Amino acid sequence: MKNGIHPNYQETKVTCGCGSTFQTRSIRKEIRVDICNVCHPFYTGKLKFVDTAGRIEKFQTKFAAGTYASLGAKKPAAKKK
Repeated sequence: MKNGIHPNYQETKVTCGCGSTFQTRSIRKEIRVDICNVCHPFYTGKLKFVDTAGRIEKFQTKFAAGTYASLGAKKPAAKKK
């Protein structure tokens, strides 16, 4: 390997959104993740919604009225004579 061309491979602290932390190695000093093996639904067996962009609230406000007008059949346009 040539000297001086490779990034510094160092101990890294990984922090999850649930508060769990663990050590690994990477070129970064710190890594933040949304889901880890402690809180992931596959490992815990519990359903958890991960909504970082507010998609669930956006969907609920859009369809709060209970009508799906945007999804319904459109009326044909009236013909001009």
